[in-house]
Amino acid sequence: MKKYIIGLVVILIIIVPFVLNKKNGKAQYLSEPIQKRTITQIVEATGTIEPINTVSIGSQVSGRIDEIFVDYNSHVEKGQLLAQIDTSLFKAQLQQAEANINNARATLQKNKALLDYDTKTYHRYKNLYERNLVSKNDLDEAESAYKSDLAQVSAARASIMQAEANYATASANMGYTKIVSPVKGIVISKEVEVGQTVAASFQTPTLFTVAEDLTKMQIETSVSEADIGKVAVGQDVNYTLDGYPDLVFTGKVSQVRLSPTTESNVVTYTVIIEVENNEGKLLPGMTANVSIITGKKEDILTVPNVALKFTVAGNTQKYDQKGIWIDKKGKPVRVNIETGVSDDNYTEIISDKIKEGDLVYTRNLSNVKKKENMRVPRI
Repeated sequence: MKKYIIGLVVILIIIVPFVLNKKNGKAQYLSEPIQKRTITQIVEATGTIEPINTVSIGSQVSGRIDEIFVDYNSHVEKGQLLAQIDTSLFKAQLQQAEANINNARATLQKNKALLDYDTKTYHRYKNLYERNLVSKNDLDEAESAYKSDLAQVSAARASIMQAEANYATASANMGYTKIVSPVKGIVISKEVEVGQTVAASFQTPTLFTVAEDLTKMQIETSVSEADIGKVAVGQDVNYTLDGYPDLVFTGKVSQVRLSPTTESNVVTYTVIIEVENNEGKLLPGMTANVSIITGKKEDILTVPNVALKFTVAGNTQKYDQKGIWIDKKGKPVRVNIETGVSDDNYTEIISDKIKEGDLVYTRNLSNVKKKENMRVPRI
């Protein structure tokens, strides 16, 4: 019997801290004191951990991969050689371009010599014609040869320029056989192996992906159109990772992208969250469970959300203003209120007629189904 009584007392203390019992068969109400709390409003979403800056490194020329000097997770410096493409074809093209330059230069020298000769001939015939020693036809032929030589010299100079341009192209292609990193970072993706042929005919293939700085990461989340209006740049964020279930990480909203995404008639917006990764626990591709803190109020009067729906038994009156029922000398009395911030459990109440510690009614026990009734053992 003693153990039975102790058990009953424990149940009453834990489950029903405040119950107003109306005797003589009247209604029983569950109540609890109004308390000051901190209410935090959040928008929940999921996202993926990604580096802030990643660089895709490809090849501008086609060829066989001869050597690869890095692997996954390799730390690289700006300008460091990552891979080498076979250079035999490009060397041949470079040599041919160099030979074309030499040939064009030789042609220019030849044409210059011919021009020099024909120039002298033209001026000599011109002097002779003025003294009527040669015919007009001879002079015209000399002039024609002179002007033709001028054109040939100009064409030879153009050929040199074209050959030099081809040489520059061949030289650049030769340089492109060396795949180098344009940034300092870490290799997070390697798409080629030694012996593989790279085809860059239509588009630049990606060979490596380098993340610049993994100490600063970002979470890319999708927020529904119903919640996006609450989200703003600078808001604090808490998030958890499946790989570290006991840890809570923090970040800040850095960007709310205006471009919507529609999938299955659901509109979402991308929100970017900047996070620190100084300890190196965050890995690219991790799934983050995000809570964006959109509002927070501390030390405010609150009531359980169910208290806003409570009404005394038998009351059918309609009210124009929100209200709650509080205990006044053992009787439920309705008090008009205004509501503020709210979360899943509690709502801020604003009223000069309510103070901390007042009992607010939350539940009509007489309306609870039998299976939900608190069964008190008989003594």
